[in-house]
Amino acid sequence: MAAAITSTLILLILLSTTSEAKLSLDYYKTTCPKALDIISSAVVNKQINNPTTAAATVRLFFHDCFVGGCDASVLITSNSFNRAERDADINLSLPGDAFDGIVRAKSALELSCPGIVSCADILAVAARDLISMVGGPFYPVRLGRKDSFISKSTLVEGNLPRPTMSVPQMIDLFSKKGFTVQEMVALSGAHTIGFSHCKEFAARINGSVVSPSLNPRYAEGLKKACANYKSDSTIAVFNDVMTPNKFDNMYFQNLPRGLGLLASDEGMLSDPRTASFVRLYAMNQTAFFDDFVHAMQKLSVYGVKTGRRGEVRRRCDEFNNLTT
Repeated sequence: MAAAITSTLILLILLSTTSEAKLSLDYYKTTCPKALDIISSAVVNKQINNPTTAAATVRLFFHDCFVGGCDASVLITSNSFNRAERDADINLSLPGDAFDGIVRAKSALELSCPGIVSCADILAVAARDLISMVGGPFYPVRLGRKDSFISKSTLVEGNLPRPTMSVPQMIDLFSKKGFTVQEMVALSGAHTIGFSHCKEFAARINGSVVSPSLNPRYAEGLKKACANYKSDSTIAVFNDVMTPNKFDNMYFQNLPRGLGLLASDEGMLSDPRTASFVRLYAMNQTAFFDDFVHAMQKLSVYGVKTGRRGEVRRRCDEFNNLTT
């Protein structure tokens, strides 16, 4: 039994390594030489008109990659044959601006070089470009991913971190996917942009019992902002109250000040396995950016499909074979 399990693990590692080896920085050099410019133009224009697009796209990218790999499975729309990933409970709050940005990029690419650029590559490049646009680091993205043949809501649960998770639970989740504690903390720094709906942290501010780790004035402000969240589930607040639209290390600086919004974020300051990285990134933005780049590049090749293991969709929201 042990030998069989070992053999299976070795096979999975070899398949993953082989898929990564097929990726390259100049994958579209001859087939669609302006691909990166077309993607950038589409998503940058979307960000200019809708400033929450950057954070939304980064979140969409993470939710895609952590469920079966970076294969654009989260972009598929459900139909009468299949309830897709995006309709899983935890994905219902994924912002529409992110999906729309990818659709716009795909539409522009199909006019220039139809059937060439995968939706998975578009999402990976869009996340990188938007992070850079709002002040974060720019990094190379290897290309050549194929889009998945599968997207099922039943595959989502247990593969994505929830805002109420404890640090040990998060470490266990990331570890199972091959990410270290440091990489987990660095990726969490993406919360320096974007927002969270009140229901995701309501337990910290409900009634007279307020989480003692929250700054009292901050907690009071959250209570006022979320006063009607039960009747209006769309109410949300910025993750980073100080510089909400700038990708920087303020997220980490906020934690010791009692300005961490989510319980899962605040917990990283008290757990000795994560606290040292939180303090490092709070003091040194360069260190955070360097480690974030490393973690994002590792994330971007997680579980990728290449060759016949995937396809290049004509539309990002549906499989080429509609009965899949």
